Amino acid sequence: MTGSQDRKADLPLSSTIWSGMLGRCPSCHKGKMFNGYLTLAPSCNVCGQNFDFADSGDGPAIFVMLVTGFIIVGAALYVEVVYQPPYWVHAIVWGTVALVLPLLLLRSFKGVLIALQFQHKAEEGKLDSDR
Repeated sequence: MTGSQDRKADLPLSSTIWSGMLGRCPSCHKGKMFNGYLTLAPSCNVCGQNFDFADSGDGPAIFVMLVTGFIIVGAALYVEVVYQPPYWVHAIVWGTVALVLPLLLLRSFKGVLIALQFQHKAEEGKLDSDR
């Protein structure tokens, strides 16, 4: 871990979450965390923070599925009870939402998980052989 990671890891949780949502470097909150839509940059273009520590795995996808499912099921139930539209309207509306919403949320969730890894200095699990 770099020195800048050790120095700035004590920032408030809200600041860390916002920088992750915006795709900003978790260390300086100014540089870019991503090269493309979901491709992680090798390092920050402002402070030089190396992003080798970052491994979000399937975490963002799981959270996006849970949040998207909660929103769609709740909204579809509400619309059905209040308006009672035909089933084809449900299929078009909620099918479209089910495709668009995860695409909108995935980058933010990935950024937040990586920023939280940085703040909490999370590392890959290791066995303690000294015991």
